[in-house]
Amino acid sequence: MTQIVPLNKEFHRTLKVDGRASAAYGDNRRFVQVIVNEFPHLVVRYPILFSKDGNTGQFYCGALLGFDEGENLFLDEWTEREFYRPLALQRAPFYTHGSELAIDLDHPRVGAAGGKALFDEFGRPSRYLQSIIWAFQDLKPGIEVTKVFIARLLELNLIEPIDIEVEFDDGTMRNCEGLYTVNQEVLSRLADAVVVELFRRGYMRLIDLMIASLKQIALMARKKNTRLLQPTESLAFAGAPGEG
Repeated sequence: MTQIVPLNKEFHRTLKVDGRASAAYGDNRRFVQVIVNEFPHLVVRYPILFSKDGNTGQFYCGALLGFDEGENLFLDEWTEREFYRPLALQRAPFYTHGSELAIDLDHPRVGAAGGKALFDEFGRPSRYLQSIIWAFQDLKPGIEVTKVFIARLLELNLIEPIDIEVEFDDGTMRNCEGLYTVNQEVLSRLADAVVVELFRRGYMRLIDLMIASLKQIALMARKKNTRLLQPTESLAFAGAPGEG
């Protein structure tokens, strides 16, 4: 259930929200939507790919966070605030209401123990709420800019499916379907005038970041492999003969 209402400094002065990363709050996502403004932050940790909205069939950009549904391999680091957390997850449980903010009062973050106040004693936005306001200042225009970027790549046939198949040391395999990346072969054949246009619009930089981010797939696989082997290693240690 949702109960989305405009945020009001009078009605919600004492309201507290837990903005920390947690699976209990919905951060256990395999793939999360991102905007092009985030690419420089994402490229150092996450593969940046395309996927299609299940309802509309429209392409969107996203960061791959895990190989299984409901898996986020970075939750521990997010809890310690070591890695960048995508804006789409940072902003929960807030939404836009015209030019103002709205909040989902039924979201589990609202009123949770350890939550932060939204307003100070004078009714001014707290540091936490101000960070949410800044996030939406990037998100709202960023969504539209990202749509235009994707539309241009589609016009140039620069989006193609990507097969992500990973085998782990415990004998299991994962095949992430429904994901897309930049078609580098088509990219290499673009006319000079088109390349210049993409460069001037800042799209070549975004394309380069997406291609560079693909190396993170192998690092993610290594991270998951370690987790899969941990139970086996623990059992082996427990079964080892004692010393002395």
